[in-house]
Amino acid sequence: MKILCVSDQIDPLVYSSAIKDRFADVDLVLSAGDLPMDYLEFIVSSLNKPLLFVFGNHNLEEYHYYAANKDISSWNDVIQPHYGSGAVHVGFKIHREGGLIITGLGGSRRYNRGENQYTDFQMRWAVFKLIPGLLINRIFRGRYLDILLTHASPLGIHDKSDPCHRGFKAFLWFMKVFKPKYLIHGHIHLYDLSDVRATKYLDTLVLNAYSHYVIDTGGAS
Repeated sequence: MKILCVSDQIDPLVYSSAIKDRFADVDLVLSAGDLPMDYLEFIVSSLNKPLLFVFGNHNLEEYHYYAANKDISSWNDVIQPHYGSGAVHVGFKIHREGGLIITGLGGSRRYNRGENQYTDFQMRWAVFKLIPGLLINRIFRGRYLDILLTHASPLGIHDKSDPCHRGFKAFLWFMKVFKPKYLIHGHIHLYDLSDVRATKYLDTLVLNAYSHYVIDTGGAS
């Protein structure tokens, strides 16, 4: 399976009339946040493939359509999971698509009390609420999940020292316990070809989806 991952930047290689040819062999699209919904809609309508996404800390104009209650401690079900764009919001949920189990944890570290920003304690609580569903996956499907889709990165992996771009310690615990094959995040912009995009942490490959990145079941490109 090939997965197109996008985040944070409208990539001219994706937002192009050649998208169908360039990504014809893609089976699934994952968005790690900070992208406008009309960009996601363009990708869905052009490729006619499932697109799953989480919100970041920017481009939140349509955030209220997907989150009935913005308090993560009492997160409600999505109001309209396919609202407008055809993309599926998987923030703070477990979703199955094409044989894969994907869990989303959107948002960034709290830095100015804006929307979709959380303390590490709040993110730990969000993870805690996912545990029953993950255990059911382990019992009936032999694994907790395959992919953790986030906006922020894990603490100490691809993150920055400033309050906005500091990663979540809760993600390190999540990877240690639930062992996803991939953690795909955005939020950290890459401006140099030498910047690190992929890092192995225990059993998980942590990938920065900035701009666009294609994952193959046999590798990544």
